[in-house]
Amino acid sequence: MIMMNKIINYFDELFPNPKCELNYNKDYELLIATMLSAQTTDKRVNQVTKILFDKYPDLEALSQADIDDIKEIIKSIGTFNKKALNIKYIAQALLNIGGYLPNDRKFLESLNGVGRKTANVVLSNIFNENCIAVDTHVSRVSKRLGLADEKDNVIIIEKKLNKKFPKDKLSRLHHQMVLFGRYYCKAQNPLCDNCKLKDICKKR
Repeated sequence: MIMMNKIINYFDELFPNPKCELNYNKDYELLIATMLSAQTTDKRVNQVTKILFDKYPDLEALSQADIDDIKEIIKSIGTFNKKALNIKYIAQALLNIGGYLPNDRKFLESLNGVGRKTANVVLSNIFNENCIAVDTHVSRVSKRLGLADEKDNVIIIEKKLNKKFPKDKLSRLHHQMVLFGRYYCKAQNPLCDNCKLKDICKKR
């Protein structure tokens, strides 16, 4: 517990007001943006979603959008052909249930392109659910800090983090770990010298 408190305190010091770096104005926009963020950066996603959501400002417009036009807008991100289809599918699926985003993990994970990580991001940010989404940053930081084993997959890492940290800290911790991995504990050239967690880091 001492180590967990040390991690929490350091993350609070670095990121006192952590938040999602994906831009969105409507609930469903976060769902689509998070789906698009797989295998690309939030910065790139924000660039394409600004164009996409300005041109197609509601679910009906998105559902009826020309697929080639969507592809053209998002072509700078990975697997854009598949993601373009996912956008139209998600828009139509939400329209089919009344045009709203439900607080329902099972439904969210049934949508094309939406897995547990994306569902967790939505549940945490939109519905204030205490859950942690394990992306590449959270996975890397968890393994380096000894919170998870090198062989662990994202499901196992999520379960371990859920056990190690207080439930009411999980959503905040998710954002902090993402930011820590993105700007400090980077995959290449991590900023280890001044890190207050280097004594427990497995990388060193």
